[in-house]
Amino acid sequence: MATLYAQVERMRTARDNLVRVRNRVELSALPPEDLPRRREWVGREVLAHIDEMLPYWLGEIERVIAGHLEPVPFGREPTDLLRILTIDRDRTLPVYELYARLDNSLERALRRLLELDERQVARRGLHKQRGEMTIRQIVDVMLAEHLEEHCKQMAAVLDAEAAVRA
Repeated sequence: MATLYAQVERMRTARDNLVRVRNRVELSALPPEDLPRRREWVGREVLAHIDEMLPYWLGEIERVIAGHLEPVPFGREPTDLLRILTIDRDRTLPVYELYARLDNSLERALRRLLELDERQVARRGLHKQRGEMTIRQIVDVMLAEHLEEHCKQMAAVLDAEAAVRA
């Protein structure tokens, strides 16, 4: 059995939850003209963030695994300019493109996570805010939990929009 099987299953469930609301996202309002920096995100902005965060955190996991001296520095702040600009750019993509990116990024991440062995999963990174974390903890928090939180956010965003229309 894979070392990170439980985390992979959580991520698959989160993806399935996002797929279930796809029609609602397609029918939802387009992102406002103002950038999503000081307001709540709309559905497409949530997807744009998920699409950029999956490969980002997979790359950070690879950085920790390949690092020579532990703990390996990793991570970023929520105010990271590249993160913000990527979400700003991609939030206006068509929904089908946002979902295609989700599928591709998530499948790649899941495949890689299932390849990791106990030694790799025990590798340690050092996050500026969270401190020392193993790969297992990084996957738990930065991928599985993070994705689950955005599923809840997506549901809340869509429900709020439906309430306004009602």
